[in-house]
Amino acid sequence: MSGRVSRTRTVMVAGASAGVGRAIAHEFARHGWNVGLIARGEAGLAGTIRDVERAGGRPMAFCADVADADAVAQAADELADRFGGIDVWVNNAMVTIYAPVQETSPEEFRRATEVTYLGQVHGTLAALRHMVPADRGTIVHIGSALAYRSIPLQASYCAAKAAVRGFVDSLRSELLHDRSRVRLTMVQLPAVNTPQFDWARSRLPRKLEPVPPIYQPEAIARHVYRAALDAPRELWIGAPAWKAILGTMLVPGWIDGYLARHGYRGEMTDVQAQKNRPDNLYEPVDTDPGAHGRFDRRARPSVAAADPRWLKFGIAAALGVVAGTMLFATEAQGRAEGRSEGRSEGRAERRRLRR
Repeated sequence: MSGRVSRTRTVMVAGASAGVGRAIAHEFARHGWNVGLIARGEAGLAGTIRDVERAGGRPMAFCADVADADAVAQAADELADRFGGIDVWVNNAMVTIYAPVQETSPEEFRRATEVTYLGQVHGTLAALRHMVPADRGTIVHIGSALAYRSIPLQASYCAAKAAVRGFVDSLRSELLHDRSRVRLTMVQLPAVNTPQFDWARSRLPRKLEPVPPIYQPEAIARHVYRAALDAPRELWIGAPAWKAILGTMLVPGWIDGYLARHGYRGEMTDVQAQKNRPDNLYEPVDTDPGAHGRFDRRARPSVAAADPRWLKFGIAAALGVVAGTMLFATEAQGRAEGRSEGRSEGRAERRRLRR
């Protein structure tokens, strides 16, 4: 046996101070990884550091805004220098604005794009600087069913997630062209119980809520961890995500109308919104809320995930069975009608002969 000791694997999680990102950091730590953490809020970062240490990981935190490409690149360099490389990079940071398009300013659209879309671009470029020369590594892009099926009142977020999808698809082809072994995966999420609904910028009259069913961030994090290891092209988490994505491929116009009738109500509770509450669009709401939002009683602790290749294969197989059944029924009906016509013609012929 060689005396070589395997290097502990290293992950960077952007948007790590709360919600899904914090749960992802904890999940990697639970498996003994070195965990780099990028977030703007110092209090949330401090809490995540404690979570990672208690779970058995080694943290390294960076107080940075993913909209700042230089800061993200510097964080990547420092993490790689300390731990000898970067094995996985998770792009998770996001901001959003809840408002109709006509009540959202150009500056707000720009800011949401800089964080939710360009933040993933910046993280990917920083990761590639280390992964391409090493010819290894996996970049995980945290997406949403809304990357496929936009909904009212969150145009900035939906557009940014759709842009991430386009970016990832282009980069994947380029890496294949270069015969690179760097892997990309995009994980499309359902509604999750995170603190974002209390600090997202909103012009809506009532308190925000995710469109149910709602899932706990730890349930999402377990699938993200598996995606980082297996690197499927995409992973769709939760039946609601499957239905939203496949539905918009099949009947987009019908879903447009459905969301026009029900979408507004589905994104708000019955409780009056707090006026002038702080939001995290430009500056962090520097608290330590943990991973969970205020929907623990309604959130589900587990969720199924599927590689869409198998979902589409299953749908195609089901359609094939239906088509085959219909064809068999049509042919059987035709044979029965033919036999019936034959009997009728036979009876007519016998009557003619008797005459």
